[in-house]
Amino acid sequence: MRSELPDHLGPTFTAGQARLAGLSSRAVRRLVDNGEIDELSRGVYRRTDAAETTFLDLLAVATRVPRGIFCLETALSVHDLTDEIPVAVNVAVPRNAGLPRISYPPTTAHRFNLATFEEGLEIREVAPDEHIRIYSPARSVVDCMRLRHRVGDEVALRALRSYLRRRGTTSGELLRFARVLDVEGPVKQAIEVALA
Repeated sequence: MRSELPDHLGPTFTAGQARLAGLSSRAVRRLVDNGEIDELSRGVYRRTDAAETTFLDLLAVATRVPRGIFCLETALSVHDLTDEIPVAVNVAVPRNAGLPRISYPPTTAHRFNLATFEEGLEIREVAPDEHIRIYSPARSVVDCMRLRHRVGDEVALRALRSYLRRRGTTSGELLRFARVLDVEGPVKQAIEVALA
């Protein structure tokens, strides 16, 4: 039996994209029941024959929040700057945007200042031809330092130490983001303590 799944529909797609490709909601349900696609999150699907990735939760959230940028513990985890497994996917949205409500995968949205929102933005391929928006390692560490009341002092300081131990990294990039985000004093002090 020939699949109803159109070839031009990407590996991860929304119910709206499926509709535009000519699939009814009933056809999408049949594809799920037949094991041709999996539902990653409400209204987000992925072909079961798509390339494997360890970032399915991030693809699901990125598909639902296309302007979002992965931040805080989620970004630290992707950049191997923490051993902690985040209890929720952390995604930043511009301060003027509505907060997305995503129950699965568990997601926490944070409003970040519009003027500095894309500072440190990187595009990372997490599966062939599938990309996410994520803050750079240095921006992620500085965000955790400035939002220590949310992530915890220990997580922030461990990430700072891990970043400074990496080959090719310097405190200069951290201080640049600290200046942009108006937390230069506390970050500079933390760097001095970490390097002592």
